[in-house]
Amino acid sequence: MTFFSLSPRKRWTAMLLAAATSLGLSGASAGATELAKDLFGAERLPALAAPQSIGFYSKGCFAGGVAIATDGPTWQAMRLSRNRRWGHPAMIALIEKLSRDAVSIGWPGLLLGDISQPRGGPMLTGHASHQIGLDADIWFTPMPDRRLTASERENMSAVSLVNEKTHLVKNNLWTPAHMRLLKLAASYPEVERILVNPGIKKKLCDTVTGDRSWLHKIRPFWGHDYHFHIRIGCQPGSPDCKRQEATPNDDGCGKPLAWWFTEEPWRPNKNPDAPKARDVMTMASLPKACQAVLAAPSPVSEAAVTYPRGGTTVIAATPSNTVRAAVALSDPVPFGASAFAPTPESGIPLPFPRPGK
Repeated sequence: MTFFSLSPRKRWTAMLLAAATSLGLSGASAGATELAKDLFGAERLPALAAPQSIGFYSKGCFAGGVAIATDGPTWQAMRLSRNRRWGHPAMIALIEKLSRDAVSIGWPGLLLGDISQPRGGPMLTGHASHQIGLDADIWFTPMPDRRLTASERENMSAVSLVNEKTHLVKNNLWTPAHMRLLKLAASYPEVERILVNPGIKKKLCDTVTGDRSWLHKIRPFWGHDYHFHIRIGCQPGSPDCKRQEATPNDDGCGKPLAWWFTEEPWRPNKNPDAPKARDVMTMASLPKACQAVLAAPSPVSEAAVTYPRGGTTVIAATPSNTVRAAVALSDPVPFGASAFAPTPESGIPLPFPRPGK
């Protein structure tokens, strides 16, 4: 891909970056005052480079991302119009593995929420984190036994498991399968923490018997009543990825959890109109390498960097919810595809068909 094959905006960004580098200027010279969420939110495809997470989960970006297919034997992606099915290859592979393993323990399959934007960075709406391709949201709603339409994926509501007044789990909705799914997700070594609503953490603390060692990964946080948030650690090849502090070794069911059931965490915000970090974050706030991520070329198509082979990509509904045709992936999909190096073998098994499907 040549310089002149880039979009006008990418050519402009590349020229600014080159000028800043040659003149020894800081990142602020290369359009760093622009809102980062607008620049990263406009990207439709990832940066074609070796996979690398840059910065922190709530202040960074990533290159070499891949998308998970919108449909697989054991998962379906939701809210397709957001274009947030992207992540570091290790994150995408983990989601696919979790979906297969979940079926083996009696969960019908995963409904996938937001992962990251194609190049990460702050989002136009929603999350503060999910910026370096190492976060993913999984709905607590089991996958139905049919394929959802594009319109349903945009408009179907997830079901909250928590009573917003008592902050306790709704017992008529909670099942042992929810516990098994969270335990399974926590069992993977690369998963460092799983965020859930405090009520869900309390339910686990009150009911899990036998092995409780995995509970230290389950961390209470606001929201997360209709989905859980998986976070994996910085991956090899990402020297500029900033690690998060490790979770305590205890089960987390003591005083820190009790705090969530006092008045303090739920007091009204004293300054509700204060702008969120993503709404004021400029490129100067992000690691300088994120300028290069924005300027990097894109792959030839979304299909070329969609994982895994055998999945199906359903083109997102337009704002009018017009359903467009599905595109099946018939060619092998590169794992962490890069135009600059041979595609390595991933060593990750492909999904198997669900029984009876």
